[in-house]
Amino acid sequence: AASMSVVEHVREMAAAGLHSNVRLLSGLLLTMSSNNPELFSPSQKYQLLVYHADSLFHDKEYRNAVSKYTMALQQKKALSKTSKVRPSTGNAASTPQSQCLPSEIEVKYKMAECYTMLKQDKDAIAILDGIPSRQRTPKINMMLANLYKKAGQERSSVTSYKEVLRQCPLALDAILGLLSLSVKGAEVASMTMNVIQSIPNLDWLSVWIKAYAFVHTGDNTRAINTICSLEKKSLLRDNVDLLGSLADLYFRAGDNKNSILKFEQAQMLDPYLIKGMDVYGYLLAREGRLEDVENLGCRLFNISDQHAEPWVVSGCHSFYSKRYSRALYLGAKAIQLNSNSVQALLLKGAALRNMGRVQEAIIHFREAIRLAPCRLDCYEGLIECYLASNSIREAMVMANNVYKTLGANAQTLTLLATVCLEDPVTQEKAKTLLDKALTQRPDYIKAVVKKAELLSREQKYEDGIALLRNALANQSDCVLHRILGDFLVAVNEYQEAMDQYSIALSLDPNDQKSLEGMQKMEKEESPTDATQEEDVDDMEGSGEEGDLEGSDSEAAQWADQEQWFGMQ
Repeated sequence: AASMSVVEHVREMAAAGLHSNVRLLSGLLLTMSSNNPELFSPSQKYQLLVYHADSLFHDKEYRNAVSKYTMALQQKKALSKTSKVRPSTGNAASTPQSQCLPSEIEVKYKMAECYTMLKQDKDAIAILDGIPSRQRTPKINMMLANLYKKAGQERSSVTSYKEVLRQCPLALDAILGLLSLSVKGAEVASMTMNVIQSIPNLDWLSVWIKAYAFVHTGDNTRAINTICSLEKKSLLRDNVDLLGSLADLYFRAGDNKNSILKFEQAQMLDPYLIKGMDVYGYLLAREGRLEDVENLGCRLFNISDQHAEPWVVSGCHSFYSKRYSRALYLGAKAIQLNSNSVQALLLKGAALRNMGRVQEAIIHFREAIRLAPCRLDCYEGLIECYLASNSIREAMVMANNVYKTLGANAQTLTLLATVCLEDPVTQEKAKTLLDKALTQRPDYIKAVVKKAELLSREQKYEDGIALLRNALANQSDCVLHRILGDFLVAVNEYQEAMDQYSIALSLDPNDQKSLEGMQKMEKEESPTDATQEEDVDDMEGSGEEGDLEGSDSEAAQWADQEQWFGMQ
C-alpha cells in the first residue's frame, strides 16, 4: 500500500480526537502551504483548514475558528470549480479521497455553533438558512428552529421543528418547542402517532404531550393532574424530569409548599440535578431559609459554574440579605451564561427595582414575560415596577390583560386586586375581587395578605383576626403570623401578639417587621397612644421597596464589574 500523505495523518489524528496535536501540525502545514501554494492540492488545503478550525473550536476559540472555516469554504468553492473542468490526474487514489472530504454542511453547522457562542445569532441564522432545505440534517433544523424562536420568527420556527419531527418522530424537545409556540397538542401528537402505535410501552407519550400542551397554555391545574397521572404509572415513577416539571407547576400555581416538596424529591433522586434549582433556591430564600440557600448554591457551583442556576441561587441569597448590588451582579452573570434564564431576569429586575433603577428593571421583566408568557410572577414583577413609579394606569392595563389572557383564577384575581388597592376609586372592586379569589382558594396566602391589608385600612380588626386564624388552620406562614400579631396588638391582645411574632420569627429569623413589632411592644408596655393605629395601617407598605442596608459599601466593589454585565 502507498504510504499515507501528511494530510491523511492529520485526518487520522483528528478522527482519534488528538485535537492539540492536530492544531500544531495543521498550523505548520498551512504555513508551508502559504509559502508554496503548489505544495498541496485544493482538496488537501480544504481539509487542513477544516481540521485546523475544528481544533480551534475544541479550544473554544470561536472567532478564530469561524475565520478558518470561512477560508475552508472558499477553498471548497475553488475545488468544485476545478474538479468540474478537468478529470483527476491519473492518480487512482484520488477518488476514494474525495469521499473522505469533511462535509460542507457540517462546516456550516460548526460555524453556526461558533456564532451562537459569540452571541451573533443573526449570522448563525444566515449561514444555516443558506443551506437548501433538502440538505438540512435534523440537528440543523433543530438549531434553526431554536434560533428562529429566540429571534421571534415563530412561523419559520414551527416549520423547522416540524421538519425535525418528520425526520425523528421521537424528538421530544422539538415537540416541546412546537407546544411552546402554541401549536395544538392534537396536531403535534398526530406527527408521532405512527411511532407510538408501532412500539410497545410508549402509550404514555400521547399523555405526556397532552400534559405539556396544558403547561404551555398556562392551564396549571390540568397540567398538574396529567403529570401526576403519568407519575403514578409504575414505569414512569420517580422520573426526575416529571418531578421537576411538577415542582415548577406547583410553583406557578402559587403552591410553594408542594413545589418545595417535589424539588426535594427530585434532588434526592438525582444529586447532580441543575434544572429548576434556581426556582427551588428562590422559594427557599423567600421562606427565609437563607442557610439552606447558601448550601444549595455551593453544591450547584460544585456541579457546574457554566450554568445560570448556581449564580441565580447565590443571587437570591444576596437579594434576601438586602445586598442588592451583589444580587444584580450575580443575576447579570447568570444572564450572560444563559440569556433564556427567566429566573435570572427576574432576579436582576428585582435588584434594579430595589436600587431605584425602575426603568432598567422594566426592560428585564418585559423580556421575562416574552420568554415565559404563562408565568404570573413575571407580570407581578413588572406591575410592582409600575406601582413603584406611580404609573397606576399602566399597572391596571397590565393586570387586566393578565386577567384576560391567563383566565380568572385566584392568582390573577389577587393580582388585579393588588393594583385596585392602590387607587382610592377602586377600593370596592378590590374587595369583590379578593372575596372571589378567597372563595376559589381560601388558603391562597397572597389573597389573604391583601384582604388583611384592606380590613386593616377599615380598622375591622376582629374580621381580620378571624380571616388569618382561618388561613393558618392548615398551613404555617411567617407573614400571616406577623400580620396576625399586628392585628392582635390593635385589639390590645398583647400576650398573644407576642406569641404570633415569635412564631413568625421562628419561621423566618430575618423577618425585620416581626422584630419591629416585638420591639415596639417591649418599648411601650401600655401602648394606648394613637401612634399604634398608624403603624397597623402601614402594615404592608414600606419595606418591600428595599432599604439598601449594607449594600453601599459593596456598590463600589461591584460597580466596575456591572458595566460588563448590562443586558446586551
